[in-house]
Amino acid sequence: MATVTKKELIDRIADHEVCKRVVVKRIIQSFLDSIINELGHGNRLEFRDFGVFECRTRAPRRAQNPKTLDKVQVPSRRTVKFKAGRILKERLAKNPPAVDAATGLPVEGSAQRSRAGTMGDGAVKRHS
Repeated sequence: MATVTKKELIDRIADHEVCKRVVVKRIIQSFLDSIINELGHGNRLEFRDFGVFECRTRAPRRAQNPKTLDKVQVPSRRTVKFKAGRILKERLAKNPPAVDAATGLPVEGSAQRSRAGTMGDGAVKRHS
């Protein structure tokens, strides 16, 4: 599974639409700022066929510190819930993740493994 950055998306859109990169960057940043602003005000954002973003409040709860085993009170907090829309669901269904037959777990993409450069002992090889 590859990671696509905002910069890469800007470059792709600028090339596809034959626009200046700076204009595309300004539009995308304005769009993202608007989403953040609306969610910050508790509004629901609906993008037909893509999905819906909603603010939810998690209830306060008691948890346990795994290191000290002390009980701690976790306060309520606001989070964002995303529900995929029809076209996104259909696209995801067309390309299911590869599954390891032995474990039944999703398999990492080969591009991610080769880029990470992991060694057999679990250490990560640094590329210079």
